[in-house]
Amino acid sequence: MMDVNNFDALEIKLASPRQVREWSYGEVKKPETINYRTLKPERDGLFCERIFGPIKDWECACGKYKRIRYKGVICDKCGVEVTRSKVRRERMGHIEVASPVTHIWYFKGVPSRLGLLLNMSPRMLEKVIYFASYVVIDPGDTPLAKRSLLTEMEYREAREKHGPSFRAGMGAEAIKEMLQEIDIEELYEELREGIKTMTGQKRTKAIKRLEVVNAFRTSGNLPEWMVLDVIPVIPPELRPMVQLDGG
Repeated sequence: MMDVNNFDALEIKLASPRQVREWSYGEVKKPETINYRTLKPERDGLFCERIFGPIKDWECACGKYKRIRYKGVICDKCGVEVTRSKVRRERMGHIEVASPVTHIWYFKGVPSRLGLLLNMSPRMLEKVIYFASYVVIDPGDTPLAKRSLLTEMEYREAREKHGPSFRAGMGAEAIKEMLQEIDIEELYEELREGIKTMTGQKRTKAIKRLEVVNAFRTSGNLPEWMVLDVIPVIPPELRPMVQLDGG
């Protein structure tokens, strides 16, 4: 048996959307927890037995299969696997989000990893993420600067003037698109060469950017994983529901 205390180091990395889906035993589609009448978990909810496993050992949700002799059987009526209830401490689920969501750790953290990678200030990022401003993703052949911000009025005027010859967007989707365009190796070499001639605050900022870029370069993580398409849901027994005073 593996000794969980016998290890030399612990590595924490970004999880890719594919990895989150591989961890998952099913998609959580509803915000409901338990039914107030039956006190049983709601199907496809945050405590769903079909996703996370049965509440009672060796018994499916509807009671069609009971006892250990049905071990491993998936009930054709309720879809719950007949197994030990302790799997509810291990099995994860996932939520497919309707549109991408920026992970707040990498946006609000100090220093902002998103800001350093995209060379944008946290204030600029905030305006884009919260749909207050457009960001120029690809200026095309227009005089617009890449990653500059446009107000609603400026965006409309630019569209009238230049038509579809430039690309701009807002929200986490625009952030993700910009992150996908980053060539980590190219940016690493560019910053490493640039630092040699830089001085003062510019050099300090470039060194911070280089540290983040190098971390992505050596870890194999992709920058766009900081924007979530799918959210992992931890096992229900690790987030038990507690009844508060007054119901």
